[in-house]
Amino acid sequence: MQDEVNEKVVAISIKTTKLTAELLQKATKLLLSQMKKQKDKAMQPHGKQTLRQLMKQNTGVSNIEITDENIKAFEHTAKKYGIDFALKKDATETPPRYLVFFKGHDADVLTAAFKEFSAKKLTQEHKPSIRKALSAFKEAAKQLNQSRQKVKNKDRGLDR
Repeated sequence: MQDEVNEKVVAISIKTTKLTAELLQKATKLLLSQMKKQKDKAMQPHGKQTLRQLMKQNTGVSNIEITDENIKAFEHTAKKYGIDFALKKDATETPPRYLVFFKGHDADVLTAAFKEFSAKKLTQEHKPSIRKALSAFKEAAKQLNQSRQKVKNKDRGLDR
């Protein structure tokens, strides 16, 4: 009787060990698949990218035209709003035109970004130039300094 019980205990422990190993193997596979998904998601580029990278994301692409002077300012605004975009230069025309390609579902976000971008550009145009004001003040200071020197020289009697 004792031998039967011992055999059954050994058989149960072997089955439990097999079950635990299978469970561990399944859990490891699941963990590895989740890690791979996260890695693929992290590898996906964000912000400025090539047109090919943007097309690989399978979200549908739209485009708008932008001028050469506004590219850097647009990049700053797009980065702020987290827009994935690609710039493409169309050199077939003179002057060349620049196209901004972006994901189709980013259209609403892009509209908001362009509103802010255009408002920022308009306010920059209305602001006076600091460099011009600085150069005007330098000239005024130079003239004031020259008139002081003349007065000083007159007082000393050096002006003859």
